Amino acid sequence: MDVVISKSVLLAIVLAPLLGSIVAGLFGRQVGRAGAHWITILGVAVSCALSGHVLWQLVGQGAAPFNENVYTWFQIGGYEAHVGFMVDRLTAMMMVVVTFVSLLVHVYTIGYMEEDPGYQRFFSYISLFTFSMLMLVMSNNFLQLFFGWEAVGLVSYLLIGFWFKKPTAVFANLKAFLVNRVGDFGFLLGIGGILLMFGSLDYGVVFANAPNVLDGATISIIAGHEWLVATVICICLFIGAMGKSAQVPLHVWLPDSMEGPTPISALIHAATMVTAGIFMVARMSPLFEMSETALNMVLFVGATTAFFTGLIGIVQNDIKRVVAYSTLSQLGYMTVALGVSAYSAAVFHLMTHAFFKALLFLAAGSVIIGMHHEQDMRRMGGLRRYMPVTYWTSLLGTLALVGTPFFSGFYSKDTIIEAAHHAATGEHASWITQYAYWAVLLGAFVTAFYSFRLLYLTFHGKERFRDAHGHDDHAHDEHGHHGPAEPHESPWVVTVPLVLLAIPSVLIGIFTAGPMLFGTDWAGHHEQLPFFLGAIDLQTARDTVAAIGTEMWHGPFKFALHGFQAPAFWLAFSGFALATLMYLIKPELPAKARRALALPVRVLENKYGFDNLWIDGFAGGGVLLGRISRAIDSKLIDGVIVNGSARVVDLVAQLSRRVQSGYLYHYAFAMIIGLIVLLAVLIRTLT
Repeated sequence: MDVVISKSVLLAIVLAPLLGSIVAGLFGRQVGRAGAHWITILGVAVSCALSGHVLWQLVGQGAAPFNENVYTWFQIGGYEAHVGFMVDRLTAMMMVVVTFVSLLVHVYTIGYMEEDPGYQRFFSYISLFTFSMLMLVMSNNFLQLFFGWEAVGLVSYLLIGFWFKKPTAVFANLKAFLVNRVGDFGFLLGIGGILLMFGSLDYGVVFANAPNVLDGATISIIAGHEWLVATVICICLFIGAMGKSAQVPLHVWLPDSMEGPTPISALIHAATMVTAGIFMVARMSPLFEMSETALNMVLFVGATTAFFTGLIGIVQNDIKRVVAYSTLSQLGYMTVALGVSAYSAAVFHLMTHAFFKALLFLAAGSVIIGMHHEQDMRRMGGLRRYMPVTYWTSLLGTLALVGTPFFSGFYSKDTIIEAAHHAATGEHASWITQYAYWAVLLGAFVTAFYSFRLLYLTFHGKERFRDAHGHDDHAHDEHGHHGPAEPHESPWVVTVPLVLLAIPSVLIGIFTAGPMLFGTDWAGHHEQLPFFLGAIDLQTARDTVAAIGTEMWHGPFKFALHGFQAPAFWLAFSGFALATLMYLIKPELPAKARRALALPVRVLENKYGFDNLWIDGFAGGGVLLGRISRAIDSKLIDGVIVNGSARVVDLVAQLSRRVQSGYLYHYAFAMIIGLIVLLAVLIRTLT
């Protein structure tokens, strides 16, 4: 009998976290702190277990993908808006990753937020976040995708600014919200273009008709310049991905979002929100394959993000911000894979990265707990002796991140580098493909350097926390215990999730690289097996990963042994060796290097000026214009045209200032009006 995925099971997967969020949020006082965490953990656990069951049905039992509507929102003319699910192997993998990491974050939160007065509220938010992400990845139409897209943005705003009495947290969540609105505006334009061209927002209809509808269709955006409609739509969609997945120049919100509690750093920035853009482009691969220009843009932006944001991580001293810039860099690697049509490699790195990056974020949180909420690595050191579980799990996560052979990150990261090399040397090679290859290759050195710098400054060397808090090495209280700055290992609700995340960080690549990347079993046999992510391995794509597999894939162990000979490994080893020299063997070298490289260090500390461009630049420009206006008003207007013209200028200034009111709903309204105008122009042009 054929195995069929149950609609009721899919509804339970989505609604269980939502139910937990509602109970913890609306009835938090009634159920208490314990009730809030148990109801939300139970909801996510049910969702995780059922997601695993669905994945097994698809992979192990040969079930057909599910694609049905379950509810109709509304109907306007001939268009119906549905809630529906499209669950294939790509979706099922995402469901398992999101719910598994979310479950461990829920457990971890019990220890991390133990004394926080907003305990129930926090559990409600993270459970609601899980629901929103599931709606995003399980959707079968663009409208539902946009609902999940905006919902994760809204909840991330609430989570980043969770400590709303902290000014830096409030600034960070506003920054994240507004920068993402820039990307979302492009995303909405792309969806509008799809509705205009296809008359439908259902994935199945759009993908099936894309070759007939979009092939050769052009639009004149600027007089005399014709653009492929597929290019315009895909670029608009990718602008949305740039915001959500923090690609240059829309990356500035992610490092500042570290102002929120650490559990949300692991949830938002490892397994859910920032991967939404990668997932979306992979899902929309039938459209992106129709535009070489859009793919080149994806490739260039991804390569720039992978290398240049990684460099910023070298000069960071906040332990969470180093991991945050690492996330930016790894998202760049995924985007490069998308740009060279290696969609399965991008999604595979998304999966492996979710495990080891969640591990590193939660390990950083464990260090913060043990260090009594200290986050500056310059005030740490020597913690290996005090926090052994945190240290060893951090080491495993670091080895996975830098792409050490046999660890999970190696299989995904090395495949992306090989895919970039294949594109840079193939028949479609260009300066963009060569630039991307060198960016991801040199990024291996940068990643290893800042990763081991973090490990050494935190866990090795001199115990600097005593000096920072005014205690000498022999300071004890009257009971013979160390002073208040004495570090300690975190409680089991913190360390158990670290151990459970460390296991897939080490092993998941060995057992899934074959099925997910190369269409074999885990050991490299049975070449005729369908690709695990068959939904996104298109016949029309430049099958980069398949070419790599034919040349190099003979099972996970031989692939890892081959990795020891690859340039990426030796560059990563060089980064490790340099970090060891500078931060273990000769700790006086960093200060000398900083003085010798003062200008580059200043550029990196200034983050290439992007923050000034997005925030301070606009504000500074307003201040400058204001000063010029006041000078003209006082020295020319008042003296020549007197009070009448002054009143006119004042009125115009007052009206102009209202455009920058600071109210989010004003900006949203302006965006909607702008969208209507642009769609009207587009419709008129096409007709």
